[in-house]
Amino acid sequence: MKKKPEVIQLNDEELKPLMQRVKEALSEEDANIIIGIIETLIFIIGKLEQKNVQVKALLKQIFGIKSEKTKKIVKQNNEKGTEEGASENKDGKITDQQDSSEEKDSESDSSLNQQNENQNSRPRKKGHGRNGADAYTGGKIIHVPLENINNGDPCIKCLKGKLYKIKIPGVFIYIKGEPPINADIYKIEKYRCNLCGAIYKAKLPNNLPDDPNVRRHYDESAKTVIVLLRYGYGFPVIRLEKFQKNVGIPLPASTQWDKIEEVADTIYPVFEELKRTAAQGKIVYNDDTTNKVLTLMEEIEKEKQTGEKGRTGIFTSGIISIVDDHQIALYFTGRQHAGENANDLFKSREKDRSPPIYMNDAKKGNTPKDTEVIECNCNVHARRYFVKLVDDFPEECEYVIVDVFSKIYENERITQKHEMSPDERLKFHKENSKPIMDDFFEWLNEKKDNDLVEPNSSLGKAISYTLNHWDNLTRFLHVEDAPLDNNICERAIKIAIFHRKNSLFFKNEHGAYIGDMFMSLIHTCSLNDINVFYYLTEIQKHKSELFKNSEKFLPWNYQATIEQLNLETKN
Repeated sequence: MKKKPEVIQLNDEELKPLMQRVKEALSEEDANIIIGIIETLIFIIGKLEQKNVQVKALLKQIFGIKSEKTKKIVKQNNEKGTEEGASENKDGKITDQQDSSEEKDSESDSSLNQQNENQNSRPRKKGHGRNGADAYTGGKIIHVPLENINNGDPCIKCLKGKLYKIKIPGVFIYIKGEPPINADIYKIEKYRCNLCGAIYKAKLPNNLPDDPNVRRHYDESAKTVIVLLRYGYGFPVIRLEKFQKNVGIPLPASTQWDKIEEVADTIYPVFEELKRTAAQGKIVYNDDTTNKVLTLMEEIEKEKQTGEKGRTGIFTSGIISIVDDHQIALYFTGRQHAGENANDLFKSREKDRSPPIYMNDAKKGNTPKDTEVIECNCNVHARRYFVKLVDDFPEECEYVIVDVFSKIYENERITQKHEMSPDERLKFHKENSKPIMDDFFEWLNEKKDNDLVEPNSSLGKAISYTLNHWDNLTRFLHVEDAPLDNNICERAIKIAIFHRKNSLFFKNEHGAYIGDMFMSLIHTCSLNDINVFYYLTEIQKHKSELFKNSEKFLPWNYQATIEQLNLETKN
């Protein structure tokens, strides 16, 4: 199907004459087929309206809206309390629709003349314009001097004034394309003595290895590009091999893997240090997704054949840890659930530290069993239960989505806008969000205790889920820094999903470990606004120092470490 089909709604009175017309217009065989299709659709829709919310949500994604934003889900006229037939203008004043329609007629004549002015004066949306020069942080800066003119020289035009240098230079950005991996071929000039046979050859530049046994050298920057394309942006090695071949710089898939392993062997101590640092986090987010590791899949299949009862799933767990002002992303792929991976991580947590605030989506297996944590659950997941039911229970879901969750998230935005301290944020939520959640709690219990909702219905299950996890969902009302949702980890886990969709699987656990390591380093750099290309390239050049003091080569302190090393080398 090239485009989304138009959804047509018919009632029973309209369907009966339609079926009759089909019988009259078509042969008996064709008519029976068409009528059978119609009856099948009626049966499916009836079943969906009764119970099966998951399938209904799927069809809604196919034929309806995909966004979970409140304004897309709930049909609202304006603010609550606005009378029917009235609208609210930009200044917040309520005006009658009849008056506003008359104004529109009078304004329509001048609207075309003012269109260009309005377009120019209209403020641009952030992020929807051209990038300024400051956005090109990775570009090479080339200074273009103005020849034959210096500060204090007389003006050539008026011959009276003096020239002075403008502090802010003009900017011209020249954007060019190159293959991801490029190569320079050095033709080394040679001379041979015709008497003794001695050979003399030119020397390579100082930055290149001058080893007669080395005919090909991969710079650290080339290895970094291979790693970034593979684990940062889901570029399979086969696809890169084909691309490089077409641009005349061969790069076989096997060679790519060799270079990936070389980088992994060089920098893995940083990954281990990153895990140790993440274990000390004050706030830890956790989630997981399914994945494929071929050797583990074979292992699971053997267990099934021998009758062993083992875990049949393979997962990639995503962990985001907030340590001081830094956000650390970690990935773990294997047969363990997210809670088990978090348990292993917390084994290196310093004993004198207080229990971490631990956010997850309330799935079984996402909570560590051997570590004391302050558990929080995701309010977005609780909200989603009601989002799926908005067509079946519009009044109840509108209350939950608009009057509860929209308001507490608006309060959270206020705390972020004013950059409140943890204590101020907690106090603000207690004053403004707690009354909302208290009313919501009473509403949930009223529906449940007074049998106003069938317990096994979709709405009953949504209410039960919310009540069962109430303490964890409202942790932000009682604990400083407790988050409202697990969104930051949901976004992080998409990195693993993106890689899975492009590369399909890991061959073995060794490959999975390397993938986890690079995805962790890449996303950690992204979360902390660090240029990951320069980071991975530079730390490869300091392997010996990195193995001695890996804690000094974390993304946020590696530059200071390298500057110090360079200074010591000069002295």
